[in-house]
Amino acid sequence: MAKIKEEKKAKNSKADKKTAPQKPKKAKTKNASAKAQTKKAKNESFFENKGPRSKKSNVKIIFLGGVDGIGMNCTAFEYDDDIILVDCGVSFPEDDMLGVDLVIPDFTYLEDNINKIKGLLITHGHEDHIGAVPYFLKKFPQVPVFATRLTLGIIEGKISEHGIRNAKLEEVHAGMIVGLGNFDCEFIHVNHSMPDACAICITTPNGRILHTGDFKVDFTPVEEKPIDLARIAELGRKGIRLLLCDSTNAERAGYTPSESSVAVSFDRIFNNESRRVVIATFSSNVHRVQQIINASEKYGRKVAVSGRSMLNFVNAATKLGYLYIPENMMIDLNDAQKYPPEMVTVITTGSQGEPMSALYRMAFGEHNQVSLGSNDLVVLSSSAIPGNEKLITKIINELFKRGTEVITYSNYDVHVSGHACREELKLIHSLTSPEFFMPVHGEYKHLIAHANLAHEMGMAENRIVIPEIGRVVEMGKRGIVPTDHVQAGAVMVDGTGAGEVSDIVLRDRKRLSEDGIIIVTAGVDLDFMAISVYPEVISRGFVYEKENEDLIGRITESARNSLIRNLAKGIDDIEVLRSKLRDDVAEYARKRTKHRPMIVVMLSDIQQ
Repeated sequence: MAKIKEEKKAKNSKADKKTAPQKPKKAKTKNASAKAQTKKAKNESFFENKGPRSKKSNVKIIFLGGVDGIGMNCTAFEYDDDIILVDCGVSFPEDDMLGVDLVIPDFTYLEDNINKIKGLLITHGHEDHIGAVPYFLKKFPQVPVFATRLTLGIIEGKISEHGIRNAKLEEVHAGMIVGLGNFDCEFIHVNHSMPDACAICITTPNGRILHTGDFKVDFTPVEEKPIDLARIAELGRKGIRLLLCDSTNAERAGYTPSESSVAVSFDRIFNNESRRVVIATFSSNVHRVQQIINASEKYGRKVAVSGRSMLNFVNAATKLGYLYIPENMMIDLNDAQKYPPEMVTVITTGSQGEPMSALYRMAFGEHNQVSLGSNDLVVLSSSAIPGNEKLITKIINELFKRGTEVITYSNYDVHVSGHACREELKLIHSLTSPEFFMPVHGEYKHLIAHANLAHEMGMAENRIVIPEIGRVVEMGKRGIVPTDHVQAGAVMVDGTGAGEVSDIVLRDRKRLSEDGIIIVTAGVDLDFMAISVYPEVISRGFVYEKENEDLIGRITESARNSLIRNLAKGIDDIEVLRSKLRDDVAEYARKRTKHRPMIVVMLSDIQQ
């Protein structure tokens, strides 16, 4: 049975020696591991779920996502018969992924090694790190999930929506060490754009691996402690073999501003503002929501919330103690109209211009409870995720058409990033002095920029590896080297219950969207080798039938000629006739219109 214990801190100079990672011992049993727990430092919890240890193999690092693109973060670490995972996120579909709601990692390699998986560790609660957890647990219900309190609360809500019961969810906190097979995993507090974010230091038989997760260095954070640079530096002194580090802002010079700096901008906006203020931000940015609430309280405003995800986050964060809302300050959105504009703040989703989000519906006059106009000020308290620029511009244009003023991060300091810029990255590299480095979390250009930064700081090029999805990188006693490839990539999901979308389905959707569909119905009497029901043609998304009756008539005639011709050849197989009819109609439509509509043929053997 796995255990969690609290240990006493050593009071002498031997403390460092006692807290140093123990060298792996051959065939180390659970009891032996438990005995070794007495060497853990004060307030360090130790969750143990170990089997026999080995020191023969290399550690394999396998990226199932999170590199060469923003999102879908998921990394596997493997040693002998043990696999642990860090994060399990989603990415969002590209424009050509029609009807696709989410993109998740391909779990094929994990399914092939299902008995090796010891645990899933989560760095923080953003969708690109936890969004695929429900899909993971449907395939691997036996795997425990380790996350901090707020992150776990968000995961619980997500898996409940998917009907998952009895999941093994384990709450951890910064400073806790989780023992899983050959791995000891320590959670380390970092700052990000949501509370309870952690880096994870993984002690392996071949040395320590530090995975920073998403982070920034914030010395004046909102409602939490600064990043634990002391612990990171201590681990650096003890020795970090491999650093995996956030690369999102690797191209940006300087430092990322503190989250608390946004409060100054909110104060200027709310001061003497007589209009209703509608602020759109990421629902997971609890720190930002807290600052909006603080500014609203200062200027005597009530706060209403719009958007399902925002409501869920506000409720969860308040319940778990991460968000403080003064008594009687929150009002139902339906009651917002009862108050003068200068007394109302609305916090909403839709900062990325997502179709059907709350702000999107407000901008297009489709929101049932909020109608925007000249008495409103809209603040987009976020930056544009790459690819969303057009959607955001579309919303801004619609808001201006309604006479609504819009403030964005480009003309006002209403947003700061949650990711470290170059000087902060240099600090982490300096504190950890890793033997090897792999940039993670970013597009390929971000990974290259981060690799160049490490090289500029003195790391040899042969000690830097640019990761690829599906590529296996092995870390042994002598170094790290890319070796094998495993099946990995993107799996497209259509809704929460409709399952995975194949490339064939996606291709068909794309074809339908571009060229439409032609449906041909007909009947033949194979006893007499004659047409029994003459063809009828219906089209959708191909041409407007009322304005192209001649074309539809000619397509119908081509269908009839196809049947006559092939029946005359003595073809009496209904499937062959159907296939030839489909090909003939497709060829005629292509020649006449230069389009390639999908052709659906319903041909039956009907006696006259």
